[in-house]
Amino acid sequence: MENNRNFFITIALSVLILTLWQVFYMNPRVEQQREAAKIEQQRVEEQKKAAEAANPGAGTPAPAPGTIPNAPGGHTVTAAGRGQALAASKRVKIDTPSLEGSINLTGARLDDLKLKHYTETVDKNSPEIELLNPQALPTGYFAEIGFVGNDKTGMVPGAETVWNVDGNPTLSPSTPVTLTYTNDKGLTFKRTFSVDANYMFTVTDTVQNSGTSAVSLFNYGRVTRYDKPAVASTYVLHEGLIGFTGTEGLQEHKYASIEKDKQYQPGKSSDGWLGITDKYWAVTLVPTEKQPFQPRYAYFEDGRHRYQSDFLTDAINVEAGQSATVETEVFAGAKEVAKINAYAEERHIKRFDLLIDWGWFHFITKPMFWLIDTLYKFLGNFGLAILATTVIVKAIFFPLANKSYASMANMKKVQPKMLEIREKYADDKMKQQQAMMELYKTEKINPLAGCWPVALQIPVFFSLYKVLYITIEMRHAPFFGWIQDLAAPDPTSIFNLFGLVPITLPHMLMIGVWPLIMGVTMFLQMRMNPTPPDPTQAAIFTWMPVIFTFMMAGFPAGLVIYWAWNNTLSILQQGVIMKRQGAKIELWDNLMALFKKKPSPAE
Repeated sequence: MENNRNFFITIALSVLILTLWQVFYMNPRVEQQREAAKIEQQRVEEQKKAAEAANPGAGTPAPAPGTIPNAPGGHTVTAAGRGQALAASKRVKIDTPSLEGSINLTGARLDDLKLKHYTETVDKNSPEIELLNPQALPTGYFAEIGFVGNDKTGMVPGAETVWNVDGNPTLSPSTPVTLTYTNDKGLTFKRTFSVDANYMFTVTDTVQNSGTSAVSLFNYGRVTRYDKPAVASTYVLHEGLIGFTGTEGLQEHKYASIEKDKQYQPGKSSDGWLGITDKYWAVTLVPTEKQPFQPRYAYFEDGRHRYQSDFLTDAINVEAGQSATVETEVFAGAKEVAKINAYAEERHIKRFDLLIDWGWFHFITKPMFWLIDTLYKFLGNFGLAILATTVIVKAIFFPLANKSYASMANMKKVQPKMLEIREKYADDKMKQQQAMMELYKTEKINPLAGCWPVALQIPVFFSLYKVLYITIEMRHAPFFGWIQDLAAPDPTSIFNLFGLVPITLPHMLMIGVWPLIMGVTMFLQMRMNPTPPDPTQAAIFTWMPVIFTFMMAGFPAGLVIYWAWNNTLSILQQGVIMKRQGAKIELWDNLMALFKKKPSPAE
């Protein structure tokens, strides 16, 4: 049958896409994670040995005029020594509704930051996410603002400068912190840190020239990271160095690509932002609009390997007896959609919304997220919001789906005539095709209509997958029962009796309850149609639900729930339409045929 052929072509293409996804993305991702963990452990051990042999008191070479000084190496300790690393220098406490940590007075550096509302696992007693860490740790990650001077300016604030605290020792949304530093050339640097209730710091630097002659200096900012995520830069999501500056727009540099290229320097800019992004977190700098700046993305191999996004402003001239002020905003926190959009609009940060990787099909992904998030606010559960979204999507495509199912029902009614044509012109394919087309025209049937219900699911499927994968709002979002994280696969498996047998299964055998429900609904939906006479098509018809069950088991539970619910609605919709059209519903007969004894060849 023509409609069945087109229907199965669409299904086969879907299977091909998902198979490639599983082979080239899901499976390598698991292996990459395991391998990365081993490599990271080896790297930490090598760094410990190298640090023990090195002189921890060695200074940092002076930078060339007008260039950003390199981040110092320093002594490396184990991850268990975070407290020891924090205690090695004087600090100013950070305490906000969303963040806790401290500012290192050596370098006035943001290198200790935890996210209060996010934990490493779904367990409520799990440790908070550690976003920024002291340089001495293998996971060193920090944001730093400094200056580059010359002989006339004397020593200017940089990575090794020890600042003094002026007044309040704790940074909060209601209490800014002011640091001061005066050098031997009569320059006084006053730095004020302020922070909002979420994730944005504002660093205001005022340079007071008490000397007798004008000076010129440069302001720099950098985000430096000594490690990288175990799994990063997949095809679904960008992780690594990122920025939006100048006329070049969005710049994305994966860890692997910057390791190869070493450095990328776009044109100068007078607005924009740059930093380093993870899947759910980011640290970015927003330079002052008063001074043009030169952005840069780099990977350094001298001493400890590190990744860095930085900027250097044009020269700032300060006359004798005068002062100059520059301001840098530092975003350090979770990439929550509403907050990112608010910062972009309220603080006029150019295209800050691109910090969240919506992908090429953002025109589908963004509305999908907006719909789910809006429904969540009413229903209080992201799982219910996904189910409601499925109903709305089905309603949007209802007229087209109705037309498609009606056409499929009409195709069933004219099957006897189609069989007659096939038998009559069995040896003349050209006449057979012409007769079929005439039959379609007479009966007002569209043979391609049966493909649309399946084809329309594909872009919706991938847009929902993108939303579940990239948005932090979906991270650790529970449904009901055993599903405590809609962004993670169903944790149960039929092969260990859903947890009753205490064995660890390989990834491919983690076939949970929801994948099984999805497979059953897909099986029932396909059995709504007559079994194709062609043996190959019949085999596809039989094994497709099984294949999809295994493939979908590794996808986020929220996506599997969507697919199962969508199948259920499709079964109901197709059944109602077929009944109205007077077409026979084949479901019961097809199910009974599975249990009937097959006749032997002799019979």
